[in-house]
Amino acid sequence: MTIPDPEHANSSNNGVNYSPQDEKRIVKELNDQAESNLKEGNLYYVVSTRWFISWQKYSDQEVEDCEMNGSSPDLHGVARPGPIDNSDLIVNVNGGDVDNLELSRTLEEGRDYVLIPEEVWKKLLEWYNGGPPLPRKLISQGAINKKFNVEVYPLSFKLTDSRDNCQSDISFSKKASIFELYEKVCALKGLPQEKFQVWDYFNERKQCILIPSDKTLEDANLQMDQHILFEVRTVGEVSPGLGVVPAGNELALVPIEPSRSAVTIAGGPAFSNGYSTRYSSNLYSGLSSSSTSENGGHDNNGSVRKKEKGGLSGLQNLGNTCFMNSALQCLVHTASLVEYFLQDYSDEINKQNPLGMHGELATAFGDLLREMWSSGRTSIAPRIFKGRLARFAPQFSGYNQHDSQELLAFLLDGLHEDLNRVKQKPYIEMKDSDGRPDEEYAEECWKNHKARNDSIIVDTCQGQYKSTLVCPVCNKISITFDPFMYLSLPLPSVTNRTMTVTVQYGNGNGLPMPYTVTVSKHGCCRDLIQALGTACCLKSDESLLLAEVYDHKIYRYLESTLESLSSIKDDEYILAFRVPKKSGLKKLEIVHQSPEKKLLGSPLVTYLQEEPQTVADVCIAITSILSPLRKAHVSLSRNHNEENGSISGDNDEADNGHIDNTAGSNCASDVPFQLTVTDDRLSGKLIDDDYVKSSSFLRVTLHWTDNEHNLYDISYLEDLPEVCKSGFSAKKTRQEAVSLFSCLDAFLKEEPLGPDDMWFCPNCKEHRQASKKLDLWRLPEILVIHLKRFSYSRYFKNKLDTFVSFPTQNLDLGKYAKDKDASNVRYVYELYAISNHYGGLGGGHYSAFAKLIDEDRWYNFDDSHVSPVNESEIKTSAAYVLFYRRVKVEAKSEDRGSS
Repeated sequence: MTIPDPEHANSSNNGVNYSPQDEKRIVKELNDQAESNLKEGNLYYVVSTRWFISWQKYSDQEVEDCEMNGSSPDLHGVARPGPIDNSDLIVNVNGGDVDNLELSRTLEEGRDYVLIPEEVWKKLLEWYNGGPPLPRKLISQGAINKKFNVEVYPLSFKLTDSRDNCQSDISFSKKASIFELYEKVCALKGLPQEKFQVWDYFNERKQCILIPSDKTLEDANLQMDQHILFEVRTVGEVSPGLGVVPAGNELALVPIEPSRSAVTIAGGPAFSNGYSTRYSSNLYSGLSSSSTSENGGHDNNGSVRKKEKGGLSGLQNLGNTCFMNSALQCLVHTASLVEYFLQDYSDEINKQNPLGMHGELATAFGDLLREMWSSGRTSIAPRIFKGRLARFAPQFSGYNQHDSQELLAFLLDGLHEDLNRVKQKPYIEMKDSDGRPDEEYAEECWKNHKARNDSIIVDTCQGQYKSTLVCPVCNKISITFDPFMYLSLPLPSVTNRTMTVTVQYGNGNGLPMPYTVTVSKHGCCRDLIQALGTACCLKSDESLLLAEVYDHKIYRYLESTLESLSSIKDDEYILAFRVPKKSGLKKLEIVHQSPEKKLLGSPLVTYLQEEPQTVADVCIAITSILSPLRKAHVSLSRNHNEENGSISGDNDEADNGHIDNTAGSNCASDVPFQLTVTDDRLSGKLIDDDYVKSSSFLRVTLHWTDNEHNLYDISYLEDLPEVCKSGFSAKKTRQEAVSLFSCLDAFLKEEPLGPDDMWFCPNCKEHRQASKKLDLWRLPEILVIHLKRFSYSRYFKNKLDTFVSFPTQNLDLGKYAKDKDASNVRYVYELYAISNHYGGLGGGHYSAFAKLIDEDRWYNFDDSHVSPVNESEIKTSAAYVLFYRRVKVEAKSEDRGSS
């Protein structure tokens, strides 16, 4: 099938015309049906976000009593989109077969494409034609908690023929079996299955033979774009390492060399039970194996010779896995975790914990950590770890970019559950503080937590904070003490948002004027209105009406004062109209059109003080609102002619401004402006007295001719500023440095709960917008600090590149820890690792800085590349997650650390 050409495909409704509301309703119903019937194998279609947003804007229009008569609705100036155009998503758009279309690897869901169910696609295709179709299957992932994902990017392999080294591209679903792989290779090479074998040929080295089975390619840890090797068997040939495949072999793989999990240390006893390897606890000085370092090797008895420094292994990028590599490098340079996982921890693996991963995540992490500390400077491909991670956290499967902090949060929690020493968690009923001293209640909460949660992660990474809620009505105080694994600190600069809005007079008392105000980022339209009102000196009898402008028309009114400001994007255009507070007035909305039938300028909105009865009344209101735009050499005076209600000039130039509209007017008398109805149901019809009297909301189009241009300067209505210009926004994010302590203070600051996070007061028996205050009670040995550079909402995404000044030595948090009983504990920390994020949303890159455990020197871990770095270079605006370890302090430090 050839690819449809979107530019020349004709839009069609198959003879049925639907209003925007009807299309939106039908799509919603089909979406709801698809969501209620999720099952593996369902088809979803990839659609360009660019096209889909244009359809959303069109279908979001509210059309009442729409009499289409074969015409397209045009209520708010949002035109009906053209044919579906997915060409911007495809690499080989000029190829032949639709089935072989390849999506660009740089796409991001939401930003570049959306996924819609098959029935929705069929309906949109019926209405709009276009294409090309890009179907993708729904698959289930997750060993414990199943999650459905659309497989946007199937696995793609390079099949290398060992006979002549020729290569073929083949692709499969990650849920395809090894049997299916062999079937496709059979068809491609024309040989029966028993005549050949296929190798996992990762990095173009034989890893293991893939034995035909029902196991999936995902479980075989095969990676996107890796090589697999086709090898013809000769008579009587026995491949190295190939033997009888043991029953129940989990992955149906046969390794070509013995597992390194039984490696021993310089004469020490071998240990291998499927979970762990016994290593010497003083491994920090480094190890290397013969297969991974030319400087190291095995001696005659099979033990590893100590040759190269450990902990300097890079991690290969398996396809947008820099986020994972960055997080892992920080963890594998955490001294307490290294010491733990290099010992025999098999007795602590909790396979029965329903909240854990049967010990598999901890085992995979431990194996990877041991390999990284024993492989010298050789980079490692963390394929097995990534495969285990995807089984238990499907959100990190595939090859899209993810958040390193989200991975760290999952990994720390998963390791804790896999290593929880509590095999049977007791039921504990939490009691209220009942006015008891904080020290007593905090200790009780901590003991209750430890009774159910006891692991190396709790021992080293968990602290405790105090949460105080106060009811704004009855002043009821509720205190809880909760554990934390990391601190997510806001950057003070992201608590506020700078917005530019153009204020227009609804009565013609002044020219439009842009105002830039600062409001709370998490505020609502009421906050914006108050700030604008102060800036423009709003009168007591006036109010502000906010409206979003799109394509020179009012796209929507922001009439709810409680609507979140996050619904307003930085690149949108917002107008604020100064209108009277008096209720019951008729609204008049004016848009402008050129002789070429193109919309121009920004719309005008006013409320009519007197109930209009005729077109002339409307014209008087329009003349009033346009008066600030009057050119300097033109002087108009109002002559209310009883016969025609026209507006005449005081001089000859003004006479030239009189507009003869008799040619097309439906009025009994002439009017000074050519006006048509903007409403969809009467779109394009000349305004008449009946429309003026019968409509509760007047929407008119003012047609600008040479006469109007002679009288008025419409340039004042052009070039609306964006809410936040991109250049200005970028400049604001690179402001002066903020201190880590100011971030901590912002985190601990008392603030009211949001309207979507109300607290149920036990006294009032009502949900209240209580005030909340956090305090740090006890701090852990390893303190992980997450700087909240990213913010997400339905309409708004942002990354802040603010430079945060953080201490590398002597971070003294003693004043923040409220646990007075821990008088012998000194909360002084030193930095040992940083997870960095460079770039913006959708196109960033992660790396890590880490200090080796046995030396005071920093290294840069950038995927496979590892290089030394000066401590003076590690403080950058890319710092995203900071890792601190508590140090022993002999004497009390008087300062809080240098920043």
